[in-house]
Amino acid sequence: MNSNTITKGILKSLAIVFGVFLLFFFLYKIQSVLVYIAIAAVLSLIGRPIVRFLKSKLKFKNTFAVIITMLALIGFFVGLVRMFIPLIVEQGHNLSLLDIEQLQDNIENLYYQVTEYFAINQIDVEQSLKESNLLSKIDYSVIPDFLNSVVSGFGSFSIGLFSVLFIAFFLLKDSQLLEQGILMFVPDSKEARSIKSFDKIKDLLSRYFVGLILQILILFVIYTIVLLIFGIHNAIVIAFLCALLNLIPYVGPLVSALLMVMLTMSSNLTESFSEVILPKTIYVMIGFIIAQLVDNFFSQPFIFSKSVKSHPLEIFLVIIIAGLLFGVVGLIIAIPTYTAIKVILKEFLSENKIVKQLTKDL
Repeated sequence: MNSNTITKGILKSLAIVFGVFLLFFFLYKIQSVLVYIAIAAVLSLIGRPIVRFLKSKLKFKNTFAVIITMLALIGFFVGLVRMFIPLIVEQGHNLSLLDIEQLQDNIENLYYQVTEYFAINQIDVEQSLKESNLLSKIDYSVIPDFLNSVVSGFGSFSIGLFSVLFIAFFLLKDSQLLEQGILMFVPDSKEARSIKSFDKIKDLLSRYFVGLILQILILFVIYTIVLLIFGIHNAIVIAFLCALLNLIPYVGPLVSALLMVMLTMSSNLTESFSEVILPKTIYVMIGFIIAQLVDNFFSQPFIFSKSVKSHPLEIFLVIIIAGLLFGVVGLIIAIPTYTAIKVILKEFLSENKIVKQLTKDL
C-alpha cells in the first residue's frame, strides 16, 4: 500500500464525515418541516381507515374519499377549538374584572383552612402570607410582551396547520408517496421486502392511532361524568385536557391528576375546605382512579395486543428505556418506533433467533 492510496483513503473518509455533518446540519435547519411531515403522516394513518371504508363500502372515488376524510379531520379539530372558546372567553372576562385583593384573600383563606385542617400550626401562616404579598409582586409590564408573543405564535401556528393539512391531503391521496420517497435510498435488491414492510407498518400504526383515539374518548367520557356530577366548572374542557395528557405514558396521568385536583379546588375557592373543598376533591380523585383502572386494565391492553401485537411487559420496558434516553418525546414515540423496527427486523432478519421470538405474533 503506497502513500497515494493512503492519502485517497483519508480524503474519502474525510469527505464522508463532512457529508454526514452537512446532512445532519441540513436536517437540523429543516426540523420544522420534518415535524410537519411527521404530524401529517400520523393524520394520514388515522384517516387511512376512513378512506378505505369510503372507497370499499360506499364506492367513493379516491380523491372524493380523501376530501371527505380531510373535512372530517378538520371538523374534529374545529370542534375541539370551539370547545375551548368558552373557557378562554370566561377567563378573559374574569381577568378584566379581577379583584387582586379579593383573590389574594381567597387564596390565603384556602391555605389557612388547609393548614388548620391538617394541624400545621408551627408558623403564623396567615401573617406570613400577608407579609409576602405575592400577588402584588406580579410584573404587569410583561402582559404586552406576552400578547405580542401570542400573536406571533398564532401566525406560526397558522402556517404550520396549513402545511400539515396540505401534506396530509397528498399523503392520503397517494398512499405510496412517502414510501416512494424513502425507496429512492433503498437498493433494488431489497425494494420488494421494503414495500412489504411499509404496508405492514402502515396497517399496524393505523390501528394503533385509532386505538389511541378510542382510549382518549373512554377517559374523556368518564372524567366528564365525574366532574359534572360534582359541579366542577368547565368540566368538558378539563376532562379533555386530562384525557389528552394520558397520551404521555406514566407521566401524563400524574400531571392530569395534579391538574384535576388544582382545578377542582379552585372551582370552590370561596367554600369551606373541610365541608366542601376536601370532600369534592376526594370524590373527584376516586373517579379519576376508577378511570385509570379502566384505562390500565382494559383500554391499553386491548390497544397494544390488537394493534401493535406486543406483550404489555415488552411495551412497558420499551417505554421506560425510551423515556430515559429521550425524555417525554421518547415516551410518546416509543411504541410507534418500536413497532416499525420490529416489522423491519422481521422482514430482513427473520431467521435470527431473537428477532423470531420478538416478532412471533406479527
